[in-house]
Amino acid sequence: MTTAVRLTRKEKIAQGIPKPYKGNRKRNKAQVLKEQRKKLYYGILRGCPYPARKVRLVADLIRGQSVEKAMAYLKLTRRWAAKEVLKALRCAINDWEQKTGGAGDLETLKVQRIEIDGGPFLKRIQPAPQGRAHPIRKRSSHIRIYLG
Repeated sequence: MTTAVRLTRKEKIAQGIPKPYKGNRKRNKAQVLKEQRKKLYYGILRGCPYPARKVRLVADLIRGQSVEKAMAYLKLTRRWAAKEVLKALRCAINDWEQKTGGAGDLETLKVQRIEIDGGPFLKRIQPAPQGRAHPIRKRSSHIRIYLG
């Protein structure tokens, strides 16, 4: 049973063994991500003043729908959060127009993915009996819509 001799860095340099990478790993990965992002059309709305749980109910209506159908649903929905989701959808459509120059067909565009995350919440105090206080958390959310 023979054991392989491990060379130090200086010995490898002396023997002319090349590095396994050239030190461009992060830059190459950033270039790949930048190219992928150019193909994605998305809109982000941060700090929506409604709780994520209630916004997700509206998001479920438009997930996978065509853009025009989704806009119609959001305009006719009576939930307050629909206005905020409509803002994010319009932002995503604007991103699509800027990246394609309006050359594509809006009818073929669909809501590929929609993500609703919890945002920061405002902390308030509700007075309670006998000098106590109950905390109130006014929740907000972040909305991301990806078109494809």
